[in-house]
Amino acid sequence: MKATAELARTIQETLLQDAARLTEALAIPPGSARIEIQCLLQHVLDVPRAWLLAHSEHCPNETEQTHYHKLLQRRLRGEPVAYLLGEREFFGLMFKVTPATLIPRPETELLVELALTRIPQQGLCRVLDLGTGSGAIALALAHARPDVEVLGCDASTTALAVAHANAQQLAIVNATFMHSDWFGAFTTQKFNIIVSNPPYIAAGDVHLTRSDVRFEPISALVSGGDGLHDIRHIAVHAPDYLEPGGWLLLEHGYDQAAQVRELLQQAGFDEVFSTCDLAGIERVSGGRIV
Repeated sequence: MKATAELARTIQETLLQDAARLTEALAIPPGSARIEIQCLLQHVLDVPRAWLLAHSEHCPNETEQTHYHKLLQRRLRGEPVAYLLGEREFFGLMFKVTPATLIPRPETELLVELALTRIPQQGLCRVLDLGTGSGAIALALAHARPDVEVLGCDASTTALAVAHANAQQLAIVNATFMHSDWFGAFTTQKFNIIVSNPPYIAAGDVHLTRSDVRFEPISALVSGGDGLHDIRHIAVHAPDYLEPGGWLLLEHGYDQAAQVRELLQQAGFDEVFSTCDLAGIERVSGGRIV
């Protein structure tokens, strides 16, 4: 009887009732829960948000309601909306995402912004995105600067397939991708800027059992006992792959900025800095090789 009742609900009833269910089940703010329900309905009905709001009394048909109900149950179990929809917006572009890749997050846009300010307006510039995943960072940079050569690498061939698909879907031709475990597959290549959003969560961190990260690839999240194993590796080896004056920019955890700055200084970087995201958290640190 419950399923039959749900199949008869209007869009407005669905929004009100299921947003409340999400808030209770996942402890997310009511406003965020409502947006998530809207996204699921837009996906199922294949309509824009404006149509959804203008047709609040519309009652989806049985097939649509059944599809929606299956997605809702998965979300109530904690599965991220991005994986349910198969896409996520990042830096003004829509990216395909799968459980093989991290979900692009708004705070990572800071990494892109900082890289763009360091790309010269003229002359050849080569950018390397280490651990590219879905290709979001590499493709956002390549889209913003079509004159720049961008290379993304990842140790996961499954993730690289997603990155390639995103490049084709977005018709971005100045970004390429290759298989490499950090710098493992590189020989003599040099870059002007290296960017990375590497794993930076410590093994056993309680956050790994909460929210969306429970469903994301563990290899893209965990980095040794202190969360700094991969950042330490990148900082030590990046100077060998940077042109003189080149920059290394790293996203890291909310409480790791001081440690990352120290690692960069120990590796010989100059002009070492950290920058806060919109939440006021030191989210990206970097330095320059003289």
